[in-house]
Amino acid sequence: MKQRSTYWELISYIRPQSFTVVKGFICIVGYVIATLSLINLAGKLAPPFGQGDVEAIAKLSGITALVFLIRGLFQAGQDIFMVKAALEVALALRNKVYAHLQRLSLTYFETAKAGDLSYRLTEDVDRIGEAVNKFFHDSIPCILQLLAIPGYMIYLNWQLTLATAIVAPLMGTLIAVFGEKLRNYSAKSQNRISNLSAILTEVFSGIRIIQALAAEDYEIAKFSREAEQTLQAKFSAERLKAIQIPIVGFLEALSALSLILVGAWQISTDNLTVPAFFSYLTAAVLLIDPISHLTSNYNEFKQTEASVDRVFELLAIKPQIKEKPGALALPPITGKVEYRQVNFAYGEAPVLENLSLIAHPGEAIALVGASGAGKTTIINLLMRFYDPIQGKILLDGIDIKDVTLHSLRRQIGIVPQETTLLSGSIAENIAFGQAEFDLAQVEAAAKIANAHQFISQFSQGYYTWVGERGVNLSGGQRQRIAIARAVFLNPRILILDEATSALDSESEALVQEALERIMPDRTVFIIAHRLATVRRAGRIIVLEAGKVIESGNHEQLLAKEGKYAGYYAQQFR
Repeated sequence: MKQRSTYWELISYIRPQSFTVVKGFICIVGYVIATLSLINLAGKLAPPFGQGDVEAIAKLSGITALVFLIRGLFQAGQDIFMVKAALEVALALRNKVYAHLQRLSLTYFETAKAGDLSYRLTEDVDRIGEAVNKFFHDSIPCILQLLAIPGYMIYLNWQLTLATAIVAPLMGTLIAVFGEKLRNYSAKSQNRISNLSAILTEVFSGIRIIQALAAEDYEIAKFSREAEQTLQAKFSAERLKAIQIPIVGFLEALSALSLILVGAWQISTDNLTVPAFFSYLTAAVLLIDPISHLTSNYNEFKQTEASVDRVFELLAIKPQIKEKPGALALPPITGKVEYRQVNFAYGEAPVLENLSLIAHPGEAIALVGASGAGKTTIINLLMRFYDPIQGKILLDGIDIKDVTLHSLRRQIGIVPQETTLLSGSIAENIAFGQAEFDLAQVEAAAKIANAHQFISQFSQGYYTWVGERGVNLSGGQRQRIAIARAVFLNPRILILDEATSALDSESEALVQEALERIMPDRTVFIIAHRLATVRRAGRIIVLEAGKVIESGNHEQLLAKEGKYAGYYAQQFR
């Protein structure tokens, strides 16, 4: 059983544009009525032509010109109203998809291709908007003409209509068969283009390492293979359309020849007058355009259906991390964090096993351990990027699953190892997420983060535009902006995730000074491989295979001569 077309999913986006669509439909009806009037006028022009009545011809020509003008005005109206409705549909769909992507869990983005998502949000949504526009302003008028004009043709002479329509079922069947094949070819083509877009996104973001490894030729060959496969997929679709056009054209010619033969026979037997045949011939000619348009549109709709499938495929993906119905806003917290018998695994691989940990308000805790020990997972669970398989995480005694994600994450600040800056000014990046902000507060945060001095040296100061991913700034500068961002948020819990590991000594000193300035009176989690960074933490937690194997301050752990002491000896021997 054939699944229902995903085009039906667009109805909920079209419904809000009903008033605009109705106005356009009224113009379409006026356009079709004017077209029928032209058919009638064509028949009335035949006798004056035969009699050489110039005055009658001039009068009828003037009326015909007026009808053409009115028809043109109705056409302009339908185009304006319908294109507005179509653009609004595309805008609503694009906004819905973008908002949906923002709320998907991190697990989805770990496997999704950025280039593919960008293509779906831009090219695929644009294709859908164009298809909706074409349906409203082109296909609907053509359908109404195909209903009204043949009805008028039956009224004029049913025998001629039968002769004209005898090949219609064959044409319809061929168009449907070709259209379904086009949809399949188009789906393959658009997937290939998405892959190309994904490759470009990866390459342009990693061009430094590609050139450093002298891997340009490898990437060129990889791109060429994908581009060749894209070409083949697009060529298959275009070849099919090229075959369809002459076949449909041949059937249209057969229909026209049938009309001429039957018309001549009807006139010879006095069953049809020449003026009536003239009107009928005009109607038949006027039918060619809507049939041609509908054939072309059907092919495009089938091609675009692949885009509709791809966009609604995204909307069908459910976030793994969801707020409970009626989740409450987390009230201002003191910063007590409790992990209560927490278990977590990535797939089949366990990461944390029965982890229990309490961080008291204002306490700085360092998490130490080999890669894969579970340090970052502990932080990700606190931010609710993932949920534990078993156990609870509490803030001030409140289960974080019972509160809204926004209220939870707004009370946690993070300074990551790789700072992400987005397009905008330095001030906008520090006050990120705030539509309106006080520049004085931004400057105060920057001063605490040791960033005010270098920001002030830019000609535009805090309004200096940050390049893509912050490429116009050094690593130390980006990191201090990240610290300023955390200060501006004024969180009760602060996460420092390898915040100084990628910096030179001078930048590290400035960043470390800024961190020590913002840590007091906050609950702080420090993840670092450099033990020099964690020595001043009030408590150091040593993790191995998802379990706490040692806990204490720097001196206590050295005295135990256990795992931490071994790490310390490796780094400072």
